[in-house]
Amino acid sequence: MKFTLSWLKRHLETDAPLGKICEKLTAIGLEVESVDDPGMLYAPFKVALVEDAAPHPDADKLRVLQVKTAEGPKLQVVCGAPNARAGMKGIFAPEGTYIPGLDVTLKKTAIRGVESNGMMVSEREMCLSEEHNGIIEVDAHYEIGTPMAQIFGLDDPVIEINLTPNRPDCAGVYGIARDLAAAGLGKLRSLDCAAMPGSFPTPVGVQIEDQDGCKLFLGRSIRGVKNGPSPQWLQKLLKSVGLKPISALVDITNLMTLDVCRPLHVFDADKIAGDLVLRGAVPDERFEALDGETYALQPHMTAICDDNGVISLAGIMGGERTKCDEGTQNVFLEAAYFNPARIARTGRDLQISSDARYRFERGVDPAFTLAGIEMATRLILELCGGEAGEIVQAGETPQWEREITLDPAYTAQLTGVDVPAAEQKAILESLGFAVNGASPFTVQPPAWRGDVEGKADLAEEIIRIYGFEKIPSLSVHSETALPSPAETSLLARGRKARAALGARGLNESITWSFIGETQARHFGANDNQIAALRLKNPISLEMDVMRPSILPNLIEAAMRNNARGYPSAALCEIGPVYAGTKPEDQAIVATGIRAGEHGPRNWADANAARSVDLYDAKADALAALAACGAPIDNLQISRDAPSYYHPGRSGALRLGPNVMGFFGEIHPGILEETGVKFPVVGFEVFLQNIPAPRKKTGTEKPFLHLEPLQPLSRDFAFLVKEEVEAAAIIRAAMGADKALIRSADVFDIYTGKGIEPGKKSVALSVTLQPVEKSLTDKDIESLAQKVIESVCAKTGGTLRQ
Repeated sequence: MKFTLSWLKRHLETDAPLGKICEKLTAIGLEVESVDDPGMLYAPFKVALVEDAAPHPDADKLRVLQVKTAEGPKLQVVCGAPNARAGMKGIFAPEGTYIPGLDVTLKKTAIRGVESNGMMVSEREMCLSEEHNGIIEVDAHYEIGTPMAQIFGLDDPVIEINLTPNRPDCAGVYGIARDLAAAGLGKLRSLDCAAMPGSFPTPVGVQIEDQDGCKLFLGRSIRGVKNGPSPQWLQKLLKSVGLKPISALVDITNLMTLDVCRPLHVFDADKIAGDLVLRGAVPDERFEALDGETYALQPHMTAICDDNGVISLAGIMGGERTKCDEGTQNVFLEAAYFNPARIARTGRDLQISSDARYRFERGVDPAFTLAGIEMATRLILELCGGEAGEIVQAGETPQWEREITLDPAYTAQLTGVDVPAAEQKAILESLGFAVNGASPFTVQPPAWRGDVEGKADLAEEIIRIYGFEKIPSLSVHSETALPSPAETSLLARGRKARAALGARGLNESITWSFIGETQARHFGANDNQIAALRLKNPISLEMDVMRPSILPNLIEAAMRNNARGYPSAALCEIGPVYAGTKPEDQAIVATGIRAGEHGPRNWADANAARSVDLYDAKADALAALAACGAPIDNLQISRDAPSYYHPGRSGALRLGPNVMGFFGEIHPGILEETGVKFPVVGFEVFLQNIPAPRKKTGTEKPFLHLEPLQPLSRDFAFLVKEEVEAAAIIRAAMGADKALIRSADVFDIYTGKGIEPGKKSVALSVTLQPVEKSLTDKDIESLAQKVIESVCAKTGGTLRQ
């Protein structure tokens, strides 16, 4: 948003200097991006008097001037301008001055043997025009030393602010002045919005068919206008912000847009056929716009039409067929309120950017529609003459009134600044809010502040005017020797699991948190009879639900790797999964897969390159759990893995009812349906379910602790039923003597000759670790008997002879 200082002062009565105004704008949230002050560029150029103009001794077309300046003695200047003469006043550029039209810096020089100090400048050299047949001549009443910028009106700085999308009220200079006045930087001048009575019925009727696209439409005819060039003051305003003056009628609508944020449009009334109808466009209906382009419209676009078709694209741009030109004598003036969302979509679809679209899509003041058409009518009558007709109306002003309750204490709670209640009320009222009651206040935001929706917005309005600089600063230094850890226990587990999985050769992946609904059904969305968390606005139809598991993402990544010549994949990801629609259904999971072969082929070991299996996934899961501090020695393995795992080659890792992970082969039916032609195993570790480590008591053994007494092992073979799990045998053996038995591992399982049907032989190696003394043969035999009794009692097995 650009405006000049003089434009601002049309609405703000202030003596504040430019620097203070810019500082205050940034302080109240209207950040100043740049200030272009042409007066600084033209500061060295001032009025000087040519006291004498003598012919050059060595050039017929040159003159040697004696120039009197305000800075000191007369200077000699060599000049070739035909209008250079004694007694004239012109603009002098001293030595060392940058000349913008020539892109040079002046130096003292000799021209044909005559010294020249500076120069008398032309309009082209000053970038004022293309005139260069003579030097600039100013009126004799200007004093010597008068700045050139003051004479030519080049001392008006242009300010550009970075306007946030929620502040369309400041897309007009008047709104900016209102904020500055509220901040104590001057007095806001009132607008003249007096009604302009109509002297005849407007012959053009208006009907709104697209009630969603247009809530209110006002129009009036003005006849007998003369559409010539706009006056210099108006042209200067528009040129200062980069707009090209077109004609008085068009320039007035541009002025209203930039000055009071009220986009309008004028139609040549003689080119309108019949009445106006605001309707949704017909699919692919053609519209020739003022920018010279022809657009294909769609039904969601609101079109302003007469009997012959579309004459304007509502809130975006007018049409070529009904534009005003120098021959226009009768006009139809439009002021309306359009649906911001519809305007934004239309402009985006058609790739049209306009000042009207910029403001309508952000939301203009609906209550200012009538005042806007009255102001524009007055300007047209003043600048173009004519006679105004009565206003015709279709629709109603949309409901904008709302009330918000604000406790003055809430402002201090939210901002940390104790603003007196009376001052809070005064600030809100200065911004146009209606404030009633004592404490709490009942506040009604003005119509131009559609962005204010709750008490937090009111607190923000108060503190930005009161001063963000008054928020107390707090020291960042810690009161303790060490700062408090910023990493939560869950983040720490994720970091440790990531490192452990990386050490096992898995490559970390980062994938989308949403997948297709079919994948969601395969991977958990139906396991607990819950619906997938569906997205209302997905980025793709194939990614329309939040993932209940990371496994499908990793499997897809493995498929892409396989298609590009990398058949074996080892991938992992630590991220969120969504098991339902409630916040508590979200969990952070360490997930990984292995696909294809495990390990490279090796000439010394024919079995080095083998297909991945569930034990690879189990080892990965245990490594992640161990890194996170889970008591993996006490974990139990059960068969209740989810349905997307192979029912006979998968398991759950748990401590009682607390499930900490799943592992196993991915169900072959799912792999077949998704087109995966290689084996895939995977695991999921639920980091939130890992119990917190016990507090240290000071008696813990160090990580690399070596017992003074030598461990020993004993082997056992038990005959058990085929359905007995190996884990149950291990737990039974470990429970025989928890003080002396360090570990128990299965090293062989046999079925076949010598083993009766329905049973299997499980060979177990039990490691004993003496603690206080070496074990005697009798102690070892007694301990072995305990192991046998425990396993037989808990599994129903017998010792194999």
